[in-house]
Amino acid sequence: MKIKFLKAFNGDCIWISFLKNDTPRNILIDGGIGDTYKNSSNVKGDLFKMIEEIKEKKEKIDLLILTHFDDDHIGGILRWLNKDKEAFKLIEKVWFNSGKEIAKKFESTENKDLNIKIVDGANDFYTSPGQGIKFEKYLRDNNLWEGNIVEQGSKYDLFGLNFKILSPNNEKLDRLLKLYEEQKDYFTSGDEYDFKTSLKDFIEEESQLSFKFKEDTSVANGSSIAFIMEYNDKSYIFLADAHPSVVIEGLNKLGYNKDNPLNAELMKVSHHGSKFNNNKELLEIINTNNYLISSNATKHGLPNKRTIARIIENNPNAVIYFNYDLKDTVFLEQDWKDYKDFRSKMQNEF
Repeated sequence: MKIKFLKAFNGDCIWISFLKNDTPRNILIDGGIGDTYKNSSNVKGDLFKMIEEIKEKKEKIDLLILTHFDDDHIGGILRWLNKDKEAFKLIEKVWFNSGKEIAKKFESTENKDLNIKIVDGANDFYTSPGQGIKFEKYLRDNNLWEGNIVEQGSKYDLFGLNFKILSPNNEKLDRLLKLYEEQKDYFTSGDEYDFKTSLKDFIEEESQLSFKFKEDTSVANGSSIAFIMEYNDKSYIFLADAHPSVVIEGLNKLGYNKDNPLNAELMKVSHHGSKFNNNKELLEIINTNNYLISSNATKHGLPNKRTIARIIENNPNAVIYFNYDLKDTVFLEQDWKDYKDFRSKMQNEF
């Protein structure tokens, strides 16, 4: 099995490829921002190159997982579908929690902001008021989607892989239905970067009784599809932008806790390393040495170095992987002196 974290700018785009009974299989988790496919100057991104490689090999995307509605996860897919009119021929199956199906689940009114469109001629779905094909209709018309809700507690056996869904739960789906608003200005800058603070200072601050963790409040992030993937008796955990309390709840329901942690080969750290999505309790339940942060450090102050400090405090032997070269950006010389056992690498293929 090969797991590749594509360069998706400030987003997520993960390609999993493997053989099952000598048949090549491909899973794509999210598509990054639109430029991950192709930008306005026609520069081809990693998603475009991945798609062309799959086409050349005469393979398929056997499963496309769209974890949630934020553009840094779905933008590249929408741009691909807009630019490539035969894209549907490459896709076999889609996991996607649509607003219409969530409304059915709760027997409630639809939230029109959840009706994503593929707008012909537009580079990004949120920038144009023009008419377009509703994404959900595109999936149904091309027999790519069964309309099922992918939620906490669901289990799937596909291509010899076992999937155990940790997020979202009912509360987060209900909040998405009632509170989600379409992104109006996605590129507004967020928090300041915290790279100038040492790991030791963060660890000492959080050891104080007065320190209180604050969880992400984003409605879209809370609806993220997060899961454990099992292959050949090994587990891999992909957390999208999920809220830690929901992931912990999902892990607890599967019997995992601090005293009986999940042993994982790799953890895709939630929300590009945000300090609001990765707390001490979550890190204690997942036993791994390999932590992957998908971010180019250009938006919203992510990754947060505070999160990396939590990882190292929990696991001094942690290896922090970035899919961009951020090692010298994130860490101070003092960090390597204070904590000699952890490592950091720029690596996007496992």
